[in-house]
Amino acid sequence: MDVLANLTADKPVVIFSKSTCCMSHTATALIRSFGYYPSVIEVDKLPNGLQVERALVQLGCRPSVPAVFIGQQFIGGTDELIKLNVQNKLAQLLLNAKAIFIWSK
Repeated sequence: MDVLANLTADKPVVIFSKSTCCMSHTATALIRSFGYYPSVIEVDKLPNGLQVERALVQLGCRPSVPAVFIGQQFIGGTDELIKLNVQNKLAQLLLNAKAIFIWSK
């Protein structure tokens, strides 16, 4: 899990993706709609991508991507991200992580 901690440290929002994953694009687009451009790490392009993918699966990601971290906390995949948005909780998470600085409903 240290590999995940190193990749998410000091970044408000990180999305683990694969270059061919359309759901990762959806998660990224949702975060961008709040005015923040998240760090997107494509595990299929990393030299240690298999190690990262194994760590994501150990964390409970099935499938392994997309995996969204906000404020260094694992949120889940696209379904969880959309659910937080529908519940009007996503903006507060982004504010708390200092990804965005102002938001009004």
